[in-house]
Amino acid sequence: MRLNNFSDRNKGILFIIASAFGFAMMAAFVKISGDLPSFQKTFFRNIVSATVAFIILFRHKGNYFGKRENQKKLILRSALGTLGIVFNFYSIDKLVLSDANMLNKLSPFFVIIFSGLFLKEKVNSKQVIAIAIAFIGTLFVIKPSFNLEMIPAIIGVLGGIFAAAAYTCVRDLGGKENTETIVFYFSFFSSVIILPFMIISYKPMNFIQFIYLLLAGIFASIGQFGITLAYKYAPAKEISIFDYTNIVFSAIISVFLFGTLPDYLSVIGYMIIFLASLYIFIFNKG
Repeated sequence: MRLNNFSDRNKGILFIIASAFGFAMMAAFVKISGDLPSFQKTFFRNIVSATVAFIILFRHKGNYFGKRENQKKLILRSALGTLGIVFNFYSIDKLVLSDANMLNKLSPFFVIIFSGLFLKEKVNSKQVIAIAIAFIGTLFVIKPSFNLEMIPAIIGVLGGIFAAAAYTCVRDLGGKENTETIVFYFSFFSSVIILPFMIISYKPMNFIQFIYLLLAGIFASIGQFGITLAYKYAPAKEISIFDYTNIVFSAIISVFLFGTLPDYLSVIGYMIIFLASLYIFIFNKG
């Protein structure tokens, strides 16, 4: 069946599920690439995305670095996004894949907080309730033990917080910049910033590790452009819930590639966070 036969909402759902799959595969290749520094993994992920965005901009004769008046926001978005990826990749290396991805999926709740604080968007009581429920779910995933074993989970949460801050900047940019410009600016900026850290901490790779990181970058591009197209066709309030298919994909990948499953406390946490998101989804739709 051709894509034109789908409604815009169904196109949005299709693209956001494709995006969820792309990001799940990206995380899997990041993890399977082995004991390489997070800076090294981040660089390869972003240089591939920058290349893909560059080709699209070149073909459409787009603006690579945006408008002058938007430079501060573009730089802030890129810096926050870079920190979010580094933290996310660290947690992917140290945690069960689905745990790391679920902690990163807390970002929509932090977007609500940041949008209220910095964009002066009204935060209502239902959103506050959803954030509180999501926080309870996070405790089940993190399983606080107040020792060094908590560090990867805390860093995973920080990755979600910085991702949310970056998404808030993207939200503020709104229709001021093209999507391809924002993606290229972020990916290029991140590659340049990360390069010296990668050089300092660089570990030699074999050919298969190099291929895994390239694949991580390719699937990251699928994820990034998939979610961009999804929100082009349908508003976030109608389709954002389908982004949580990422956790299903991650759990399946964890079983087949790594032979690991999340424990029952993590599964309870997933369900609580998902229900908080479903609550927001139903509220927004209404």
